[in-house]
Amino acid sequence: MAWVCFLNRRSPHSRDFSRELGGFCLVKYPYIWYNISMDNTAINNYSSDLTYGRGYVYSLQYHLVWCTKYRKPVLVGNIADEIGSSLQTTAEELGITIDVMEVMPDHIHILFQAKPQLRLSDAVKILKGNSARWLFLAHPEIKKQLWGGHLWNPSYCVVTVSDRSHDQVKRYIETQKTR
Repeated sequence: MAWVCFLNRRSPHSRDFSRELGGFCLVKYPYIWYNISMDNTAINNYSSDLTYGRGYVYSLQYHLVWCTKYRKPVLVGNIADEIGSSLQTTAEELGITIDVMEVMPDHIHILFQAKPQLRLSDAVKILKGNSARWLFLAHPEIKKQLWGGHLWNPSYCVVTVSDRSHDQVKRYIETQKTR
């Protein structure tokens, strides 16, 4: 269901969202929108992958990448599958929907959707911390391979993804192992 915003210019409490929406005012009828510069009788079909909350509508997608300490290739074989399932479980607890994830020997790519209330820095800290703790408990021999006993590099890269580039990023992550 697409949201509709009726603008009442006489009311001091109404807000003109047309600038934020690029000149479009969404109307609260399923898959219908109209441009405020058009006649109100001109109705066009519109569909999107928006998520609805109480009082807000959003579509937030992120591409997250982080590396192992010193780019050490420790995420191989069975460990890659296990850490992927650990990350999936942690993401579900955080309310994150993972679209695609690829665990490489020395880094991880995740394309996910999140709620606007989620602070990305906290989510990344939890994902990295829980996965490292789980991995060291399940495979203590890995800790000996890493100097200082740290699994992850403290830095990470997170990039916002639009609806247009979502499929491109998804293909890029899925083809990481074939390149």
